Amino acid sequence: MINRRMARSYAAVSGCGQAPHEPGFAHISILRSMRRYLPFVIVAAVAFLTLDGGIMLYRAKRLPILTLPKNHMASGMDDAESIHVRGQADAPVTLEEFGDFQCRACGTLAGAINQLEHDYHLRLRVIFRHFPLAGHKHAREAAIASEAAALQDRFWEMHDLLYREQSVWSKAADVRLLFNAYAGMLGLDIDRFKKDMESDKAKSRITFDEREAAKLGVTSTPTVFLNNQAVAPNALNTPGLHAAIDAAINVKPPP
Repeated sequence: MINRRMARSYAAVSGCGQAPHEPGFAHISILRSMRRYLPFVIVAAVAFLTLDGGIMLYRAKRLPILTLPKNHMASGMDDAESIHVRGQADAPVTLEEFGDFQCRACGTLAGAINQLEHDYHLRLRVIFRHFPLAGHKHAREAAIASEAAALQDRFWEMHDLLYREQSVWSKAADVRLLFNAYAGMLGLDIDRFKKDMESDKAKSRITFDEREAAKLGVTSTPTVFLNNQAVAPNALNTPGLHAAIDAAINVKPPP
């Protein structure tokens, strides 16, 4: 791990058929058409049930969700400039991620972080910051969707859902339709969600995080800091982060 001040120089390293005139052709054609599309219907149904079940399970098992104001912020700043935090304020270890919802590595890391939250429970606090990359077509819109959800106190639910469904929405022609559907699945007010997707309040949160990233020299995703120390890219996996967290927990405070 390296100090956050060194992050600027370090971050760059991240089908035969029966002839039409023969008897029974129409009936057989209909059956064949049904057989042709049946697998797609089954896949869609299974995907919906899996996603719906995953959200219900998520609601039952997630850790407490907090959105806390950043300590060094000047007074008078509104909620659009708060940070997204999951975990206890007095946890000995804080993991801060700059992520992009369309980044595959970030999607993989999200699963590892979820596991770490369960493994360390009260000893780990997680902060997420936006850093949507210009080369990812839907990344910024996904970030805005998460902030629109945040305005209805559902940031982390949308965060987890966007990563879980990344392979679906990242290839969509009309990504808004999917984001609206996700909002509905999370029980959000859809009309309000749509308005918030266009709001300056949601967009300003992303701009704020991008400015923070610029200060630290963040240029790639995921970039992770553990107790203000940058974590090496090759350690951004469950074993590597386990080792880093254990080391941070075992550090003795100065006398």
